[in-house]
Amino acid sequence: MSDEPREPGRDASAGDSRTAQFPASSYGGQQPYAPPGGSFFPPPPEQGTPTATTAMPAPARGRRGVGAVVAAALIAGLVGGGAGFAGAYALLDDRPGGTTLTSAPQSPNAVNAEPGTVTAAAQAVLPSTVDIRATMAQGAAEGSGVIITENGDILTNNHVVAGSRRITVTLQDGTRYPATVVGTAPSYDIAVIRLEGASGLTPAALGNSSSLQVGQPVVAIGSPRGLTGTVTAGIVSAQNRTVTVQDENGDLVVYNGLQTDAPINQGNSGGPLVNLDGQVVGINSAIETAGQSTGNIGLGFAIPIDQARRVAEEIMNTGTATKPVLGVQGSIAADTDDGAQIALVQPGSPAEAAGLREGDVITKVGDANVADFADLMARIGAHAPGERVTLTVNSGGADRTVEVTLGSQPDQSATTSPRGGSRTPFGGQSPFGNPFGGGN
Repeated sequence: MSDEPREPGRDASAGDSRTAQFPASSYGGQQPYAPPGGSFFPPPPEQGTPTATTAMPAPARGRRGVGAVVAAALIAGLVGGGAGFAGAYALLDDRPGGTTLTSAPQSPNAVNAEPGTVTAAAQAVLPSTVDIRATMAQGAAEGSGVIITENGDILTNNHVVAGSRRITVTLQDGTRYPATVVGTAPSYDIAVIRLEGASGLTPAALGNSSSLQVGQPVVAIGSPRGLTGTVTAGIVSAQNRTVTVQDENGDLVVYNGLQTDAPINQGNSGGPLVNLDGQVVGINSAIETAGQSTGNIGLGFAIPIDQARRVAEEIMNTGTATKPVLGVQGSIAADTDDGAQIALVQPGSPAEAAGLREGDVITKVGDANVADFADLMARIGAHAPGERVTLTVNSGGADRTVEVTLGSQPDQSATTSPRGGSRTPFGGQSPFGNPFGGGN
């Protein structure tokens, strides 16, 4: 999945509402592999143009490819090492007496890591991180997930399992279980799957993403390129990032994301982003790439756990999730940084009840800035249905604040269609309403 971000050089700061765009070519695994002779990745963009991709499931055959490369490297290393050691032994033979190499005593922290360290965070969450392999109609794909109940409920990305015919989950100890989808929230790119016959598992501790600070250390865990149990570290680079991706149907998925420079690559999707207390604070979902490279460049995005927790609880309790409804429509084609201009207020919607009118420009949702209509979607989506939010609205050049109680509807699909030159958010239907209100 690739596309051009709006301003790749924009400074990453707290509350920055710039949009990271990720329209996709193979998001969700409908066609995770290229045909024979083809390429798994999308064609390279114009020279010097940054692109983005979801941290989507790595292809199953990618594991074998990586393994082959590693094996070749190990073989080459052994040959070179052998020659080097032969020379060393020859030199040692010229010296009187023998040579003995000793080891320092093992540090106790190597076994019991000091709390608040990357090592301790990894030790706490690795047992709760799983590898997910999904068989599709065409090929297979691989992603990650995190255990959230002892009986085998797994939180992951919707695009990891969308369109799957069979799901196999591997625990850190190598135990494998078949799994079924409990429910999905396409608008949030969240899914819950359940292991068959599992019990006594180690659920991860879920933290609080609202308390995160920019610059705070975090750890990403998952299966990048099929390398299970991989741990990387970085910081929270920014909050309130509007992340826009396309799903397997070409529909837009927009969410309010966390940005991190912890290295995330394809196959990390659905894995946990963890604070140094060993608590999950996000679900890794997307990365931005540049040029022909599809690997990590320090721009990763995760779904905040506060958002993911609410959605997962609804799925586990009812089988479906809900999304908030505002009831306005506008264009995402324009990028003016002046706010989200309302083109239509849906009759009977929460927006109409709050007195919003056509032509109004929404510049804030609560304390979060709104630069354009995609930002508005992300900010509204970060709230729960029924929640009361404060909007800052510019009407005729004058600012005012408006209190809105958000409506609710089932999250059954990400119904945004970006087809056509003049685009309205979600094609007149948004992940948070139709538009922001009504049925799908």
